[in-house]
Amino acid sequence: MAKIQSPELCKDSGVHEARKTQSLRARYVYGLIFFATNLLAWFIRDYGAKVFHGLHHNSVCGAGDSKCFQSGGVLRVSLGCFIFFWLMFATTFGTRKLQGVRNSWHSGCWVLKFLVYAVSIASPFAIPNIFIQLYGEIARMGAGIFLILQLISMLHLISWCNKRWMPDPRSNQCGLFGLFLSTVSFIASFAGVAVLYILYVPNSSCVFNIFTIIWTAILVKIMMAVSLHSKVNEGLLSSGIMGSYIVFLCWSALHSEPRTGKCYTEMKIGKDGNWATIISFIIAICSIVMATFSTGIDSRSFQFRNDEMQSEEDAPYSYEVFHIVFAVGAMYFAMLFISWELKHPITKKWSIDVGWASTWVKIMNEWLAACIYVTSVFLCSLETGLASPIEETTYK
Repeated sequence: MAKIQSPELCKDSGVHEARKTQSLRARYVYGLIFFATNLLAWFIRDYGAKVFHGLHHNSVCGAGDSKCFQSGGVLRVSLGCFIFFWLMFATTFGTRKLQGVRNSWHSGCWVLKFLVYAVSIASPFAIPNIFIQLYGEIARMGAGIFLILQLISMLHLISWCNKRWMPDPRSNQCGLFGLFLSTVSFIASFAGVAVLYILYVPNSSCVFNIFTIIWTAILVKIMMAVSLHSKVNEGLLSSGIMGSYIVFLCWSALHSEPRTGKCYTEMKIGKDGNWATIISFIIAICSIVMATFSTGIDSRSFQFRNDEMQSEEDAPYSYEVFHIVFAVGAMYFAMLFISWELKHPITKKWSIDVGWASTWVKIMNEWLAACIYVTSVFLCSLETGLASPIEETTYK
């Protein structure tokens, strides 16, 4: 016999569903705010010295130098964005239910929040230079934390794909779709290595590029061998996706090399720039926002336990994790706009994340990603190995 729900339960369920929808929509508004802040930082870096003539005293690394003014403007916008999302983090910390003032503050009150955002962005322009320089040093560490959080989120996504599309090794399932994705991933990885060699090794004197590309191919093979080891038996899908990600990081590192020297080629379209630079800049801006947004909403990646059951009254994601990721994301985009250089920033028009410092940051990120993947695979195999005897003892 079917159970009839009371009108009060239906009404409460509808209220919770409306609040949940409002909370989910709020993520996109914060994403648009972050995107607009990136555009503001770019505008101040490339055109601020011409528009704001009276603010040249706000430089960070030297009096009257336009490059220093540009980097100082970026750091100030970044600090304002950090302050805004840090305030959101502090005011929504511990919010677990959809009812309450803090949930309403996160999902609504947009007029008040836009005022808070405007004050947060404007106030750093009144802060003395020495504190902005100190923030720049802290922002380097914050940007590194963001890269680690992004890597953790990426590993969580790979694990989810592996569990969804690859069969359990102890079962007799086929998993054709997972096998297809694995094949495509490895073909893309090694084809990407070949393309990198063609694009970034125009002659045999490009020793650094040759080493970076060959070492990337070795890392892909190592991850493939580890995932296929009899004691690991992880399958090819996770290592294939991770291999493609490693190759992407290698391309990003090589693309960040200084635009001088015999190992760099480009297609000119005019005196002030080229199509590749402009397109890469637009893609980079969108990538920053998407990386921050996807990492922020993936709160389960940063929980020690993921087996907790959620009720309809629970918040659909962790508000504090969401806002703290956007806060360190503000530090990350500042480092990209000034190419991780505080004393000698590279602020060429339409450029982003270009220079040897940026190149080495991405190379270290690539190597760290491979090390963490191999380590996590081994740890998972050890946990599985310990769990199997327990399960066998239980069923006997």
